[in-house]
Amino acid sequence: MKKQIRIEDIKIRTQLKPGDLGYIMHRHGKMYHEEYNYGIEFETYVGAGLHEFYSQYDQKLDRVWVCEYNELIVGFILLMHRPNNTAQLRYFYLEKEYRGIGLGKKLMDLFIEFMNAVGYDSAYLLTTDELPTAASLYTRHGFKLTKTYSSALFNNEVKEQRYDLILQSR
Repeated sequence: MKKQIRIEDIKIRTQLKPGDLGYIMHRHGKMYHEEYNYGIEFETYVGAGLHEFYSQYDQKLDRVWVCEYNELIVGFILLMHRPNNTAQLRYFYLEKEYRGIGLGKKLMDLFIEFMNAVGYDSAYLLTTDELPTAASLYTRHGFKLTKTYSSALFNNEVKEQRYDLILQSR
């Protein structure tokens, strides 16, 4: 009988360790290929973005949340600073077995909490229309769909989407 995974059993850390970025690139490449038939172009896109993140990392403005279960990375999200006091949400993923237990909501809550603590005015994220569960999570946290356009990214014809969040208290 498979053990029921509880959110309380998952450790979330905010410090990167050697191997984390490569693992996130690897898991994105594998998972998005298996679930959406994305090609290697997606994996290299993720790698370039992770390199950009780390090359301009500022611990006061940027943050990662690495989710581990029994020392295995099972989820990830990062906040990357952008111009005009804006944050970008990137590389949000959860392994299949860890979806539906509230971990995605917890990560989004941590993202918004950090945005508020730093004093960001807004945030945005880029995604595709193939992820309706994630889109629902984003909209429940105040993000609004602001753009949709067709693209031939990642070896597929997709509808890219941009979601924006403007914090009202600013």
